[in-house]
Amino acid sequence: MNNTALQTKINDPEISLLPALRSYPSRLFVETTTRCNMKCHMCVKQSMGSGLEDGDLTFETFEALEPSLSKAEALVLNGIGEPLLHPDLEAFIRRGKELMPPGSWVGFQSNGLLLDETRASSLVRAGLDRICLSLDAICPDTFRKIREGGEVKDLEQAFIALNTARKRHPENNLQVGVEFVLMRDNIHQLPDVLRWTASLGVSFAIVSHLLPYDSSHVSQIAYDYNTQEAVELYTTWRKKGEEQGIDISDFFHIYHCKYLRTAEEQRMVDFVLEMIAQARARDIFLHLENLTKRDVAMADELAETFDRARIVAEETGLDLRLPGAAPKNERKCDFIDNGGVFVSWDGEIHPCYFLWHKFQCHFSGRKKYVNKKVFGNLRDKGILEIWNDPGYRAFREEVLKHEYPFCSNCNLLPCEYIYCEEFEQDCYTNTVPCGDCFWCMGLFQCLS
Repeated sequence: MNNTALQTKINDPEISLLPALRSYPSRLFVETTTRCNMKCHMCVKQSMGSGLEDGDLTFETFEALEPSLSKAEALVLNGIGEPLLHPDLEAFIRRGKELMPPGSWVGFQSNGLLLDETRASSLVRAGLDRICLSLDAICPDTFRKIREGGEVKDLEQAFIALNTARKRHPENNLQVGVEFVLMRDNIHQLPDVLRWTASLGVSFAIVSHLLPYDSSHVSQIAYDYNTQEAVELYTTWRKKGEEQGIDISDFFHIYHCKYLRTAEEQRMVDFVLEMIAQARARDIFLHLENLTKRDVAMADELAETFDRARIVAEETGLDLRLPGAAPKNERKCDFIDNGGVFVSWDGEIHPCYFLWHKFQCHFSGRKKYVNKKVFGNLRDKGILEIWNDPGYRAFREEVLKHEYPFCSNCNLLPCEYIYCEEFEQDCYTNTVPCGDCFWCMGLFQCLS
């Protein structure tokens, strides 16, 4: 951090507060457009019932954000659509750089199809700090299957164009990254993608899991539904049971369907109930059916792939951000904790990526409905007025407690609290739906 940025922080009386509790947002995620030149099957735009309209952010709406830019640490100019389709993208970048404090950054994610040398130079001249291109395979057939309408060679040309622009403008600080969405069909390609893109000038990589919006994509999930803590506890007790001649695989049938049990069956039930009691005492949620059906081979393959990816990152100097191989038992929200605010192209203000848009998806074997959470619109109120509204602040304060159930690992799944079409509260009486948030679990990541 340079001296000017340091002095700015020293002069800010709120800097000691958690970003979510300051009177201004620290990170702005601004959707420049919902239009896109691709039809990726993992995109929320393909979600049934999303009701997403095509639209572009106006410069007037962007100007309404200016009161918050003077203290913003980051401005991320992407949402559902492809940012490079917006004709004013460079103007947004330039204006953001003019108003934001030293040490802050402006960036966006892109499919890269519209990146040629002319556009790359234009972005660099505007002051772009970070760009992250989506690349989920280097095998052309796999890439076409995932990113309908794209080719691997298009991404190669995009990386080359960015490198050329950086050389032409050596004063720039542009960092180029790659985003990889993990699926069973492409997991084995992750290390090769990292090594190849590093050779093309990429300095950081963001890896995220797939969120299946359609039931046909559920089979592509590569992560474990069970938390690592649940797996470890269950494995310990299963081995302990095997040593005592106890088979716990038929627990549900015997516990729920057999009222007259043999002494051996009752011994098994008591054993499992003791395991469940220990899990509760340690605040670990156990979904016994998921644990008994756990895909151990997939878990081992994912762990081995992550190890290989880390080796590539170390050898190439790549800054690698891997997701969890399984949901985290202890959770946090990077969006809320870091003072993020999300702005839709039409001026609506949202609290996080999870609640930015309405969609349906499939998680832990069930269909899930997610409705967007709106705290105001820039057409009606200023950004700081919306941010400091008592209702919005109360929402952030509730999230910051991090006191919510682990819904996907609960034996009562699916319950009426979480899997209803309109969320009101969870079983802990929280009015924030964080107990079933994929980003909060550490499974999904984005440029932030």
